[in-house]
Amino acid sequence: MRKNAELTVKSQTPLLTFLLDNFRGESRNYVKGLLKRGQVSVDGKVCTSHSQSLESGQSVKISFGKVNTCKLPILYEDGDIIVIDKPAGLLSVDTDKRGENTAYRTVNDYLQPSRVFIVHRLDRDTSGVMLFAKSERVKRILQDNWSDMTIRRSYTALVEGEADFTQKQIKSWLKQTGSLSVYSSQKEGDGKLAITNCRVIKISHGYSLLDVSLETGRKNQIRVHMKDIGHPVAGDRKYGAKSNPHGRLGLHASALTIKHPTTQEVIYFKSPLPHCFKTDCNSR
Repeated sequence: MRKNAELTVKSQTPLLTFLLDNFRGESRNYVKGLLKRGQVSVDGKVCTSHSQSLESGQSVKISFGKVNTCKLPILYEDGDIIVIDKPAGLLSVDTDKRGENTAYRTVNDYLQPSRVFIVHRLDRDTSGVMLFAKSERVKRILQDNWSDMTIRRSYTALVEGEADFTQKQIKSWLKQTGSLSVYSSQKEGDGKLAITNCRVIKISHGYSLLDVSLETGRKNQIRVHMKDIGHPVAGDRKYGAKSNPHGRLGLHASALTIKHPTTQEVIYFKSPLPHCFKTDCNSR
């Protein structure tokens, strides 16, 4: 994340013009967003007015990452991407139902007048790390190179049953039915290849807590693969679960490691494990 910047005004100029001159690599909307979110101060006082007149010798400070008026927890933000901690029960993006709140809408409101762009999605009842792009260009870079730029995508899954393995890899080909359910085929090429690796973290009476990493990112991949091995995700009645101990899907996007789309720097985002996943789990 960028370091805070403090600049000295050299000559009389409007604040917006001054900022655009000093952030030539950023869009006009991005600079306006800094003002809107109260990240710009003049001589120690927050200023949100684009037309504020600056005089020679005044000090302008830009704070990055300190001001958060978003209604969702922000794990990371810079000029290209924003990463949030999505709660369970919140849609990633609009469906056919009009007016329903979504993670996309909430982040978009926060970034106004700039726009946000969907890179990937989480199921409504899956919580955790979700990444958005701040421009169409960055979105295309990430989506077109997702498998190369995603170094590790980790989930924590609370599943039914006490796992009788320490580590396991599940491999199958996934297909979607007309009713939008997904199922596995063991016939090579019969669908989209899906590979899931899982490791037992803890077990409890009737449940197991797993660390799950994806080698491929298919729709409902973890949920289908957990059903395949006889340990459906808790609360996932669509894929065979018989219980719902916490009133939500037992799936959490716990961490994401990617190459930054602009700098190529490797960056890591982590979301804390929901407290309910920890209850009644004893170390194996």
